[in-house]
Amino acid sequence: FVLDFHKQTNSPSLFSLSRKKLLTLTVYKENTEERGRAAAGMDTGGGVGVGAGAGANYNPRTVEEVFRDFKGRRAGLIKALTNDVEDFYHQCDPEKENLCLYGFPSEQWEVNLPAEEVPPELPEPALGINFARDGMQEKDWLSLVAVHSDAWLLSVAFYFGARFGFDKADRKRLFNMINEFPTIFEIVSGAVKKQSKEKSSVSNHSSNKSKSNSKGVKEVFSAVFNLARKSRVYEEDEEEHGDTLCGACGENYASDEFWICCDICEKWFHGKCVKITPARAEHIKQYKCPSCSNKRARP
Repeated sequence: FVLDFHKQTNSPSLFSLSRKKLLTLTVYKENTEERGRAAAGMDTGGGVGVGAGAGANYNPRTVEEVFRDFKGRRAGLIKALTNDVEDFYHQCDPEKENLCLYGFPSEQWEVNLPAEEVPPELPEPALGINFARDGMQEKDWLSLVAVHSDAWLLSVAFYFGARFGFDKADRKRLFNMINEFPTIFEIVSGAVKKQSKEKSSVSNHSSNKSKSNSKGVKEVFSAVFNLARKSRVYEEDEEEHGDTLCGACGENYASDEFWICCDICEKWFHGKCVKITPARAEHIKQYKCPSCSNKRARP
């Protein structure tokens, strides 16, 4: 294929390509059709397939279809960087040509050479991920690949959105659907577990705080209610109760004074006259005025 191309174009510069490059171009040619089927999540006869070309017959056109495509590709990439990480690591040989990590709608993944087409049918993943493999800590390298994988997923999703004319509302809806999922980087780096623990801790703290606040509020209301019940303090205006007299001193009711009612004879008393303070009244379940207490005490 390459030699025929040289003869037809009479381009001597292409003959300077290394044998390895020529073999690479040959592989591109042989796999062009298979790329499309693989990218579409179609059966290539050998399982996962190769390459990442879009496939002419695979074009998600609605928000739901693009989101489904996103989820499938995302699942494949997560599988490569978590469950299948050993296999993925070995496939990213730094001695090989520029390699890319592809995720397919079928929830499968593949490490392969970039698409031959220029421009490609779909946006391409980060090129040459294999070259950095041995120059970094494995966890850091996987996190780096994860970051580029997140960027690729978004570019593919919004490529479809642009191609099929999603309006502002559709683009926003698509992004919101995507944004409900944690990023691949968050999963690979362990940030998701950390966030989950923090949220759980905050939730428990908030719950305990809420319970504590609720308890405090209940206690306050209970104290106020009991105080009002025990002391029978009049909150109405002074004119309405101006004829209320203290059972001890005989003076009139005053709204700025603490009063308490006897639960036996139901007479009202100035707190100072019977030596009862508001604080003390809170702890009295049933108040008996001095007169009623003396009556009960007699045989």
